[in-house]
Amino acid sequence: MKQHCYLAFIYLAWVTYLGGLAWLLWRGQYLAAVFWLVLTPLVQWWYLRAFPRISSLMGYGRVDDQKASTVSQAPVRVTLYTALGCPFCPLIEQRLEALQKSMGFSLEKIDVTLRPGLLASQGIRSVPVVEVGERRLTGLATTSQLAAAILGKPA
Repeated sequence: MKQHCYLAFIYLAWVTYLGGLAWLLWRGQYLAAVFWLVLTPLVQWWYLRAFPRISSLMGYGRVDDQKASTVSQAPVRVTLYTALGCPFCPLIEQRLEALQKSMGFSLEKIDVTLRPGLLASQGIRSVPVVEVGERRLTGLATTSQLAAAILGKPA
């Protein structure tokens, strides 16, 4: 099962959030607009925090990690493309940061939430995306898969 977030759905969520706020303000429902402005991000924050526990209930399957059996120094550049609202992005970011401590690669994080053309120009339609040289991993990857990609080994 591919565990990733389509950018179109992330943008749709943002349009819904801002559109709902605009609609409430246009209707003169200022108290409801304040609640919408505050509660919607809080619900999103809870969702991202609770996602590892509820992912299988939502049909995404388990998001368990598989540790890397061997790691070694890898002086390479790793690029992580993420988007705000994707529940898989924080998981893969944590895994990469843990690997970075033991493997010594440089990690560049690029949030594409407000830069839709960046990934579209490369033909990428979902996040998270991890690039190591010419190699690209799309979707949630285990620590073992990430380490293999960073070391240039077959998955």
